[in-house]
Amino acid sequence: MLFTENVLVALSGLKANIMRSLLTMLGIIIGIASVIAIMTVGNSITLIVNSTMQGLGANNIQVAIMQKSTEDTEESGVNYGGGYVRDLTDEDLITKEMLKSLTDEFKDDIKYVMLTEQVGDYYSTSKVSRNGKDAKVQIVGYNRDYMEFNDKEVLGGRSFITADYKEGKAVCMVSDKLVERLYKGDNDAVIGTEIEVVSSDGTFNDFYVVGVYKYVADSISFGESDNPKTEVLVPLNTARKINHTANKGFQYFMLVTSVNTDNVTFVTKVRDFFNVNFYSRNDAFEVAAVSMDSMMDSLNTMISMIKLALSVIAGISLVVGGIGVMNIMLVSITERTKEIGTRKALGATNSSIRLQFITESVVICVIGGIIGIFLGVGLGMLAVKLMGYDAVVSVSSVVIAVGFSMAIGIFFGYYPANKAAKLNPIDALRYE
Repeated sequence: MLFTENVLVALSGLKANIMRSLLTMLGIIIGIASVIAIMTVGNSITLIVNSTMQGLGANNIQVAIMQKSTEDTEESGVNYGGGYVRDLTDEDLITKEMLKSLTDEFKDDIKYVMLTEQVGDYYSTSKVSRNGKDAKVQIVGYNRDYMEFNDKEVLGGRSFITADYKEGKAVCMVSDKLVERLYKGDNDAVIGTEIEVVSSDGTFNDFYVVGVYKYVADSISFGESDNPKTEVLVPLNTARKINHTANKGFQYFMLVTSVNTDNVTFVTKVRDFFNVNFYSRNDAFEVAAVSMDSMMDSLNTMISMIKLALSVIAGISLVVGGIGVMNIMLVSITERTKEIGTRKALGATNSSIRLQFITESVVICVIGGIIGIFLGVGLGMLAVKLMGYDAVVSVSSVVIAVGFSMAIGIFFGYYPANKAAKLNPIDALRYE
């Protein structure tokens, strides 16, 4: 009952001095709003990164040729450091024979071996032109495993067949975005025709269109123009013919493991398989393998550290707000000295006086915290929406914010409350 009365007294005091109360809460509001907004944006970015990685295959294993480990490089070969010896040559690449040996050795663990090759530089843009319009494209070659794993939705025509992959035929699949731009969305108008892809350096390649696939925008790209760069899909051997790499090995490939395979241990097996059997005598290069789930963990850890650092910086305003609450409580005690003296003269104990003023401090901070939560959630959602994504509000961060507001009220309200409790009733009654 005493607590309820204290809360009502605190609320009436706030109502009597609305402007002063709002100014007192301002630091708490800004601090809580900043923390909540940062947490909302951080959680949304984490979800975006995770969903993107899941789309790429969170349990996939990336295998690549890297600089050999030395005192200046990590064991996985990820960092080149001062261990650089020479440039990569054709003899250093992973051959088809090596890949066959790998799949034979671990046939129960490997589901797909995904190989890809890009025609031209990633940052350059090729184009397909028709009736005065251009569509931005990039020629990318995929093997059968890659196409089966990604399972692109075919909107018209067909996907590649065995002969296309084996013979490296000049066939392709184009996106529905290209069809919309150049053929007014008519899939039948492009299937069975020949298109010319002109690269930025002026070279061109002709392909026979066998199918149209549904374009899916990159989930981490910001916005999308009416003419996004889409892929002209070709069989892997077709891309390698264009690049004159048909008889060369691979610097990079990706493995998709079976459901029951433990990727953590299998990564080590793959790395050891290549480095023991094929790269033990190589003076400069070795094979590095890393699972996508470990990369996800690293990214999530990094994002969490950034969120924590920004939250701590934003939390400084909470300390400033707490000092403001302490200051206004000291002013309030000075204004109400006679009231305190009267209450003590009528038998109020020190603990009841202390509880009254701590309750007032907590009420101020909780109300400020609630306002800050709504403001922070709104700002965070707005920021995420402006980036083009769906906002993810952390319930735990909201609960923590309310708890933190109460803690600030108790911490910064205790000194003024204790000072009020220790007032001498006679001196308080004589105070002018």
